[in-house]
Amino acid sequence: MDKLTIFYLEGCPYCRSAVRAAKKLEASLPGFSADRIEWIDERRNADFAARYDYYYVPSVFFGEKKLYECSPSDDEDTIGRHLRDAVKTAFGL
Repeated sequence: MDKLTIFYLEGCPYCRSAVRAAKKLEASLPGFSADRIEWIDERRNADFAARYDYYYVPSVFFGEKKLYECSPSDDEDTIGRHLRDAVKTAFGL
């Protein structure tokens, strides 16, 4: 099964927003399970993360295609909206 890959950092407030958004999506989007997201801590998996082109976290990829990269100006609603769009794009929901 294909998964979204989300790069995050422990303690990042934007990343915590992404986790909350994923839980909301699981509850509100028929056919989606949060099990379809692979969360990669970029500090613990630096070699793997270095293969992807992003600067800010959370960053969402489907395969090698970047679907969303958080911006410092993004609030929780914006992060949730982009994550929902990424899920819909990746899984056709």
